[in-house]
Amino acid sequence: MTEEVRTCPLCGSIRSKLFDQREFRGKPIINRLCQDCGLVYQSPRMTPAETDSFYAGEYRMLYEKSPSPTQRNLADQLKRAEFLYKFVKPKVKEIKRHLDIGCSSGTLLLRFHKDYQDDPTGIEPGDGHRQQAREYGLNVVASLQQLEQENEPRFDLVSLVHVLEHMPDPVGYLSHIREKLLEPTGYLLLEVPNLYAHDSFEIAHLLSFSPYTFIMTVKKAGYEIVKFEKHGKPRSALLPLYLTLLARPHVQKVKLHPETAVSFKREAGMFRRHVLEHLLPRLAWRS
Repeated sequence: MTEEVRTCPLCGSIRSKLFDQREFRGKPIINRLCQDCGLVYQSPRMTPAETDSFYAGEYRMLYEKSPSPTQRNLADQLKRAEFLYKFVKPKVKEIKRHLDIGCSSGTLLLRFHKDYQDDPTGIEPGDGHRQQAREYGLNVVASLQQLEQENEPRFDLVSLVHVLEHMPDPVGYLSHIREKLLEPTGYLLLEVPNLYAHDSFEIAHLLSFSPYTFIMTVKKAGYEIVKFEKHGKPRSALLPLYLTLLARPHVQKVKLHPETAVSFKREAGMFRRHVLEHLLPRLAWRS
């Protein structure tokens, strides 16, 4: 079973048009473009019950062909954690409590703890990765609901690295974090694939963010942007595959404008990517 998405997850508009249709590892995927803000979102998509089952078991097998962390996966996590630490460090001098949502094996939590000596907590639905994180001595639970039942104190840093694109209601989810989990003076760290350079369209990606729709999602959820970067780390020295930002709570009135030429920007970005992959393969993709 699948469910149709009737309204845009960012602006609530009912006006959309077909943006992309393909198969991802044997699974059909249709993405639509909101005609009032420019967000690209998957519709139809898995139902909530299918989603829970997918992340509990099938997700890791589909993407990594292993229910537990592989050596390649762990190596990527280490490099990404180092980049994110260096991204945050100049802006954030002290962290007492860090929550990483979708923490996998806990590599990011461990890297931040090494410097900040904070109290790390993770959320990871995958059994194998959660067990690995626990073997490192980390406090990791299976879901946000479980964490909230434990009445944990608020956090100085909440991170979601390659998680927001999986959320059916990104504005509502980030708003909930601000209202219930994050200290008023705390920071939010996010990273997502870049629609204009990343393949992006995968069965697990309910949303495909451009720089504009990414920033507007965060602002609409009640945050101000502290730092933003387009980059390819750790996988590319040339391709802006990812969008990373650091934000702080700041509720404000946000006016959304339609992003123009989304299809053209996607085509131009992917064309540039293919050219660089052909001309400078070792820089475009690091081994």
